[in-house]
Amino acid sequence: MTRVTIVGGGYGGIVLAKALDDVAEVVLVEQKDTFVNHAAALRAVVDRRWAERIFMPYDRLLTRGRVVHGTALAVRGTTVSVTGAGDIDADHLVLATGTAYPFPAKHLESCAAIARARIERAHANLERAGRVLVVGAGDVGVELVGEITSAFPGIEVVLLEAEERILPNRDYLPELRQSIDRQLAGRGVEIITGDTLAWLPPIDPGVLSPFRVTTTGGRRLEADMWFRAHGASAATGFLGGDYDIRVDDRLRVVGHPGVWAIGDITDVRETKRADAARAHARVVAANIRSLIGGGSADAVYAPRPEHVVLPLGPDGGASQILRD
Repeated sequence: MTRVTIVGGGYGGIVLAKALDDVAEVVLVEQKDTFVNHAAALRAVVDRRWAERIFMPYDRLLTRGRVVHGTALAVRGTTVSVTGAGDIDADHLVLATGTAYPFPAKHLESCAAIARARIERAHANLERAGRVLVVGAGDVGVELVGEITSAFPGIEVVLLEAEERILPNRDYLPELRQSIDRQLAGRGVEIITGDTLAWLPPIDPGVLSPFRVTTTGGRRLEADMWFRAHGASAATGFLGGDYDIRVDDRLRVVGHPGVWAIGDITDVRETKRADAARAHARVVAANIRSLIGGGSADAVYAPRPEHVVLPLGPDGGASQILRD
C-alpha cells in the first residue's frame, strides 16, 4: 500500500490525513498530544469555557492510519526522522508544520496539560491586572486587545505598534481601520504608533509583575503584564537552512520529488489562514489519490478572494472582502 507521511497535525494536516486514510498507509507526525484550535486561542485566554474547547484529541481522527507524537528532526527525500520513532519512510511526504507565534495566539507546548495551565495562569493574572501592554497592532494584537477589553472592561490597555498605523501589513480599507480605531478608543485603549520598545519587559508574557519600560521614542510605559503580538515564523527548522519550500500549482515542493507542502509554510501568495490550509489539503488529497489510482496530479490550487473578519471580542469588530 502507498505510504503517506504528513508532518504537522494542524488544520491542513488533519484534513489531509482523514482524506487519505482509506487509500493509503497514513502516518501523521505531530509533536502535540492534542489538536489545538488556535483560531480560538485568544478567546480562550479570557474565557475559561473556551480554554477547554480548543484542545481536541487525535485518537478518533484515523481509522486505519496512525498518529505518531514526536518532533520532526530532519528530512531526507521522503523520509522524516522523528524523536522516539526513528526514520519514517514514505512514498509521499507532506509538510504541514505551519507557523510559530507567541503565546497566547499559539501554543508551542507539546503537552496540553501544560498549555492549559499557562492559559489559566494568564487568565487569573488578567483578573488582577490594572494595566496591560500589548506590543504589535496587527490582526493578532488588535484581536487580543478586543478580547481583553470585552472580558475585562476595567483593565487599561496600551497598544504599541512600530509602524505609523494599526493593521499595517495588509491592504485594508481606510474605513476598516477607522472603525477599529473608533471602537478601541471607545474602550479606552491607548494606541501608540510609530514607536517600539527600547528593550523587552523583564517578565514573561502573561505573567503578573508590574514593570516599567522605555520606548525608542523616549516614552516611559508602565503596566502590570504584557503580551507580544508580533513575530510569526515558519516552523521549518527541521528542514535545514538550504531547504527551499516553493510549491507549484499542484502544491508539490519544487525540486523535491514526492514531497508536497500545505498551509502556512508554502509560498502561495495569500494570507495564512486555516481555511486556506484546508483548501490546500483537499487539492493534495485529490492529487495523491489520483496518483495512487494510476492517474496524474491534475488538481490545481488557485487562491480565492479573501475575506477578513476582525473581531473585537464577542461584541465588536469589522470585516472586509479583499480582492485582487
